[in-house]
Amino acid sequence: MTSNESSAPYSGLTPMRILDAVESLGLRCDARLLALNSYENRVYQVGIEDAEPIVAKFYRPGRWSDETILEEHTFCLELAEAEVPVVPPLEFDGRTLHHFEDMRLAVFPRRGGRWPELDVPDNLRWIGRFLGRIHAVGARKPFSHRPTLGIEEFGEQASAYLLESGCLPGELEDAYRSLSEDLLGRIRQRFDEAAPVTHIRLHGDCHPGNILWTENGPHFVDLDDCRMGPAIQDLWMLLSGEREEMAPQLGHVLEGYSVFRDLEPRELLLIEPLRTLRIMHYAAWLARRWDDPAFPMAFPWFNSQRYWQDHILSLREQVPLLEEPALPLY
Repeated sequence: MTSNESSAPYSGLTPMRILDAVESLGLRCDARLLALNSYENRVYQVGIEDAEPIVAKFYRPGRWSDETILEEHTFCLELAEAEVPVVPPLEFDGRTLHHFEDMRLAVFPRRGGRWPELDVPDNLRWIGRFLGRIHAVGARKPFSHRPTLGIEEFGEQASAYLLESGCLPGELEDAYRSLSEDLLGRIRQRFDEAAPVTHIRLHGDCHPGNILWTENGPHFVDLDDCRMGPAIQDLWMLLSGEREEMAPQLGHVLEGYSVFRDLEPRELLLIEPLRTLRIMHYAAWLARRWDDPAFPMAFPWFNSQRYWQDHILSLREQVPLLEEPALPLY
């Protein structure tokens, strides 16, 4: 671990340095500063004299290279040019990624909104149409530097980290090891059944919190996790409830999605494998970041005996779901 990846990666990010970094781009701050909800990076709303506030995003040291960040920005600008409702970074002197001392930052226009109401079929169709447009653009060319969503990073590396780091209670290690090996075997089998699957550029983390709703409809934020992967990755997180509830939800999403792009039906086999990988990856993500002071404050329930027991239980509940047939197309 380098000094930039220390347990306190943002210890030097004081309010004055935040304002100095923004003003280095030629903006004049009015000293209003509001921390926004973000853990991997640090994001602030910054007041600007005689103008609308902006949002400044400071990237976690050591997580992404400049090349991967710039690919995110390029994809976002490409989507905006295609009139897809995203929030692209602002350019200063022809650049979107900026360096200030040892920090990297990007600046975005402020866009508000609320979480979408996913129990409304018309809303699901609307979101589906925009996801279809995102994927139509994403399918034009691949990423060169950003990773591909897969079993190795989200499953194998995640489970290995939890077992090797010592964060699991000792009496639960054997149960977790056996269960994770079983799940990974089932996931690999499911991926084999779905092959070949086309990988395209994705939003990558399209949960409801990254879709903001206004009177003009939805817009998408935070492409920090954009990567290559199967299209279904951006769709399944819109589904909730039991199987008989998710099937019509998926039908509404695909009704809008198919206006701009067809989903490969075999990708439906990947919904539960991808959900399982996300559960595994999320626990490992929290464990990897636990030394960051922001994480114990934001996730006080993590890393307790009860948490790990519940985590193993949630993984066990995925076992029968991985054996079910794919959701039907409505």
